[in-house]
Amino acid sequence: MDIREIPLTTIDGDATSLGDYADQVVMIVNVASRCGLTPQYEKLEELQREYGDRGFTVLGFPCNQFAGQEPGDGDDIKEFCSMTYGVTFPLMEKAKVNGRHRHPLYAELTTVTDADGKAGRVKWNFEKFVVQPGGQVVRFRPTTLPDDPAVIAAIEEGLAQAKAA
Repeated sequence: MDIREIPLTTIDGDATSLGDYADQVVMIVNVASRCGLTPQYEKLEELQREYGDRGFTVLGFPCNQFAGQEPGDGDDIKEFCSMTYGVTFPLMEKAKVNGRHRHPLYAELTTVTDADGKAGRVKWNFEKFVVQPGGQVVRFRPTTLPDDPAVIAAIEEGLAQAKAA
């Protein structure tokens, strides 16, 4: 299945899909507000501001599967993201990223291998998937910071593809 066709729901309950971002580079991240990695929101927002006008967006997927670190409802999550980190990138509804009831998008994303050649379950909050306009996906594990040179290279490569198309 083409991941761009998988139905998504925004945190406000609106229907969308990655198809709405087909000509963009999208970074999909499972996020949480009470995690040791939560400060990555700051770098994610910096990427959004730096690359957003060039055809890039972050999509945050709140997830409560890791030690209950995203317990709030949609309004709580939006308020935290806005007030604490000034988040402007789109947030989706809470999603499960692992297990039998994981979101169909994550069922597809977890088949992608990381830099070590390993696919499979999401390890923790803030795992990143850079989806390029051609549909290629580059996976980064949670401790890889959003501004890591490899992440920036994947974003830049996707932006170059989009510009050439």
